[in-house]
Amino acid sequence: MSLKSVQKGVIESNEPTTTIATGQDLSEPSQDGPSTPPSSIPFFRSTLFQILVVGICAFSAPGIWSAMNGLGVGGSQSPNLVNAANALLYAFMTITCFAGPWMTNIIGFRWTLAIGSLGYPLYAAGLYVNNRTGATWFVYFGSVACGLSAGFFWSVEGAISTGYPEQHKRGRYIATWFTFRNFGNIIGGAISLAINHKVNQKGKVGYQTYLGFIAIQCLGFFFGLLLSNPEKVKRDDGTSIEAPRGIHWREESKQMWKLLKSRSIVLLIPLFWYFGWIQAYPGTYLATYFTVRSRALGSFMSAVVGTFATWLGGSLVDLPWTKNRQTRAIATYVLIASLNSATWIWAVIIQNEYRFTLPVLDWALQGEFGRGFGVYMFERISLGMVENYIYWCIGNLSDSPGDQIRYSSLLRGIETAAVAVGFGVQAVPTALIATASINLGLWFIALPFSYFATLQVVRKFDKLDRKRDEAESVGR
Repeated sequence: MSLKSVQKGVIESNEPTTTIATGQDLSEPSQDGPSTPPSSIPFFRSTLFQILVVGICAFSAPGIWSAMNGLGVGGSQSPNLVNAANALLYAFMTITCFAGPWMTNIIGFRWTLAIGSLGYPLYAAGLYVNNRTGATWFVYFGSVACGLSAGFFWSVEGAISTGYPEQHKRGRYIATWFTFRNFGNIIGGAISLAINHKVNQKGKVGYQTYLGFIAIQCLGFFFGLLLSNPEKVKRDDGTSIEAPRGIHWREESKQMWKLLKSRSIVLLIPLFWYFGWIQAYPGTYLATYFTVRSRALGSFMSAVVGTFATWLGGSLVDLPWTKNRQTRAIATYVLIASLNSATWIWAVIIQNEYRFTLPVLDWALQGEFGRGFGVYMFERISLGMVENYIYWCIGNLSDSPGDQIRYSSLLRGIETAAVAVGFGVQAVPTALIATASINLGLWFIALPFSYFATLQVVRKFDKLDRKRDEAESVGR
């Protein structure tokens, strides 16, 4: 049996194969000429290097953005302004996220990633100006600029992180991507904690915090230029990655529509909507009940536990603690489902109590602070495991960045739409007990759909195993 036929069988998915107008199979590695021996692959063309580049960009752009919002609605004294600005940001981001495949088709993965980082420092600059002068217009301007660029960034970073890696490394490489993003939160939280550790009352963070954030975010564009487009990348076995460009916009639209109707996308939509909707709640909760220094601690610790959670999720599905990949997938799903369910039930109980007591929580008040801070930490752990899991699902439903950019754009577009709605609802403002209850309800709605999405991946693993066994039997 030829190498081409074996490789084609190994990456076959449950989904219909996506083919461009030329008839080329996007899921099949390039076979133009002999494969490069793994030992001769330049490091800067390896999949690991590409993940490191995406990770550094994720650290400097959305990672630092998350650090600001990890302080509680961008470190602002009032959550309403920043919640409204974030709703505006995600509304524009939804549009550009859906447009990600068209942009990547025109300028490639490398330039899409670099350009996608340009709006982030403008968002931070808007918060800085508001902190110093009270002006609000720059906050909204920065939000629009960030939303327009970040949609492209989100769509392409997800496609790279799920489509570039080898299948047996996918969970850990996704965790590496999220680790860098969380490292932005760790650095940002540490800076903020050092500046604000004596502020044991509610309010806004010091303006010096934003200067460090802006400086780091300005580097994202230059880091993005280090990325290699997929056709130049070599996997461990020496094969190239196919993600053809120059596809006509009508053909691209046709493929997007076809994918949108597919079972995999339909099953993942409730989980992505849930994941997007809940983004507004933790920061608003932190800003409402915690002192400035406790919010800074929350920003720092949420990144630490989030990093642990993403690596736990990635290791459970990748490392051979049991030889059966199907068992690893189901066991990871059960753990995530149990942890998320318990966390949101606990959050609703705590929130129901706080709507009457209206506490101001500081780490000096150890007992009461521990309860309120503990549920926030478990929310971050749960989110980290869910985030790794949903991108692991995407990565295993297609092996081609050409398809991955479509998966990532569609599902992240749905996610950003949910985030926009979530921040918009919190900007009204809405009682946090209502938001926490909706979070719980959305999770239980997404639960059965995510189970069947897991079964989709398991069926693909079964098919891959059968193909491998057939190839081995023919070889004998």
